[in-house]
Amino acid sequence: MKKDPNPSVGVAPADAPAAVPRRRFGRTGLRLPVLSAGFMRAMQSWQDVADEQIDPNSQRTMLAVAREALRLGIDHFETARGYGSSERQLGRVLEQVGRDRVILQTKVQPCADPEQFSAEVRDSLARLRVARVDLLALHGLNDHRALWHACRPGGCLAAARRLQARGLVGWVGFSGHGPTEVLLDAVRHRGDGGFDYVNLHWYAIFQRHTAVLEQAAARDLGVFIISPTDKGGLLHRPPPLLRELSAPLSPMQFNDLVCLLRPEVTTISVGASRPSDFHEHHAALAHLDQPDLVAAIDHRWRAAMHAATGQHRPDDHWPAWPSFADLPGYINVAFIFWLENLVRGWDLGEYARARYALLGRENAWVPGNNAAHAGDWDWAESAGAVGMTAAELVGRLRRAHDLLRSR
Repeated sequence: MKKDPNPSVGVAPADAPAAVPRRRFGRTGLRLPVLSAGFMRAMQSWQDVADEQIDPNSQRTMLAVAREALRLGIDHFETARGYGSSERQLGRVLEQVGRDRVILQTKVQPCADPEQFSAEVRDSLARLRVARVDLLALHGLNDHRALWHACRPGGCLAAARRLQARGLVGWVGFSGHGPTEVLLDAVRHRGDGGFDYVNLHWYAIFQRHTAVLEQAAARDLGVFIISPTDKGGLLHRPPPLLRELSAPLSPMQFNDLVCLLRPEVTTISVGASRPSDFHEHHAALAHLDQPDLVAAIDHRWRAAMHAATGQHRPDDHWPAWPSFADLPGYINVAFIFWLENLVRGWDLGEYARARYALLGRENAWVPGNNAAHAGDWDWAESAGAVGMTAAELVGRLRRAHDLLRSR
């Protein structure tokens, strides 16, 4: 039998686990643990449920997740108004573990009506059974429409600052899942005091937002990395290739360390569905003082990607491509070629196909169309701009579609 390249991965921490390091969360001054507890995956349902409909087993699981997080020193708890039953269940948990033991964050989407936004925040407080949240993020600034709802004069950011003045909110940030340009505009916004922190995607597999990290640090915004295990490649179910390339770490641990070795990053989210989900992440922290090990693993990852695709990173091509909104058929070429590279270079087929399936749904979180109808459009100008013929580009898009479509 082949030897496990990651023999110590996932070992439960001792009864007295090593302390989780803490970092300053930008201008908020809060000292957050470098691992944060996300309460989306431990919830009962993506649909909100009444209190009396909460399943006791689901509630016990969330309580166990919270208690294990606190045992490990992870006291930053994060949820969102849009996470089904999560806020309601977490409210019960906070009454049991003690609200004063937790740095609490929730997120609420901005909308055209700031009063409606404020009402949603107050509803979140009621569901959480608290008088105040320490951190409130305007959720999903994914395009300029959402950014306008947030940042226009008298918009939702101004409403959040009024809630802050009333003592209902500690600090105000935003989460973003969209283009780098939108995130940079949000980071640089100065009206109503600007934002105090940012939640964003940045991982070993996706580093398009490096400029956002740098600008956030320059403006003293705290940086929270969203769901590095799930959105960073479904690394709780890694392919054998990445397990081999990451040894003696697991791919999940390598990705954690890639994020945490960026000086701009304060904390990364651990979306635990059971208490043991924290253990592999906690074990990774023992290697925070080994940047040479992480660099060596990163070299192996990049070498494998280059051998398969000619790129050292799967998103190296991205700057060459315009936004999907400026391309024929709204086809999100840069995103599609990134997913294709993830499959060819690192065997991340499950992740890439799941993300590809989200295209074409008129969703600002994963915008644009897939390549199913690439041949129906005139690509001469777009292809010429990147040194390809239209036939070459359509051919690659068709091959990518065949590779990425659901099977």
